[in-house]
Amino acid sequence: MAEKKDQRHPQYTKDRQIVNELLTQTVPNNRSYADLARLIIRYKGFLGARDIQADLLKVLTSWGLSEEELFVKSRQIHAIGRVYMVQDEGQDDWA
Repeated sequence: MAEKKDQRHPQYTKDRQIVNELLTQTVPNNRSYADLARLIIRYKGFLGARDIQADLLKVLTSWGLSEEELFVKSRQIHAIGRVYMVQDEGQDDWA
């Protein structure tokens, strides 16, 4: 069986910048929680971007949350209203 080769995610460069910002935050805001949850979902099971995957886990740990706690919090935030700014309107960044 052939060895699986790591892939480069098409959103890697943009996501790397977001992850770098999340790593510096000690008091996250609603957007930060939503971004972390979104990126964890995006990279879960992805073959590649292992640095991003590791850093997402670091952020989650530094914020004192489990993945499930983050997802609960993120769902609550999204239920309240729009998380992302108007500048993001029209862009589907869940790919």
